[in-house]
Amino acid sequence: MHAVILAGGLGTRLGPLVRDLPKPMVEIAGRPFLEYLLIQLRGQGYRKVVLCTGHLGELVMTHFGRGESMGLELRYSQEPEARGTAGAIKFAEPLLSGDRWLVMNGDSFFDIDIGLAVHSHVGSGAMATIALARVDNARRYGTVRLGEGERIEEFSEKTADADAGSMINGGIYVLERTILDLIAPDRPVSLEREIFPSLVGHGLHGVAFQGAFVDIGVPEDYLRLHRSPGPLLRVAARS
Repeated sequence: MHAVILAGGLGTRLGPLVRDLPKPMVEIAGRPFLEYLLIQLRGQGYRKVVLCTGHLGELVMTHFGRGESMGLELRYSQEPEARGTAGAIKFAEPLLSGDRWLVMNGDSFFDIDIGLAVHSHVGSGAMATIALARVDNARRYGTVRLGEGERIEEFSEKTADADAGSMINGGIYVLERTILDLIAPDRPVSLEREIFPSLVGHGLHGVAFQGAFVDIGVPEDYLRLHRSPGPLLRVAARS
């Protein structure tokens, strides 16, 4: 199964923290953040990875090349303009083979057993499965509500009423190829705002995990991870 990393983020919320870098290339403990995601994939058996790049994507390609030094086969889908998270996958379609793929956000880290998410997805017959994280401050993310059989029944926007320990989108997905039919090819399209909400009640599955989760697009999380990179270092040590 191909893995896809959405690595085209601008990092506007990080401002001067990212300087002249794509957001996934910010350095944590001597490595680009994106490198830890690639290490995580390699450690769980993935070898073929498509990187969807955009803003300053040439820096990603220069750093990682074709992936040989990491034991990976990397291919690049460089967007000429921002396509959104779903639009990036649609644009990368010529590089994707098989009936389903693993997709990861390039600006978040979720330490989980990816194989469990894939197994649950296949067993559910869903079109899309989201790995769900539990966080203390869900107000920054919005929340997801699970129903019977791990079907996702609701997405909520960011709200001051979110409970501590609520489930959120953990940024790791298993998607069927048929999801491409839902993505308009001629405009930016968001997985989170358009595609996933349209699948509620129609083939959207969720699996809750307890692993460490961090979103480097949030300045406080980025700075905290920079000071205490233990979760990333543990993944690197296991690989």
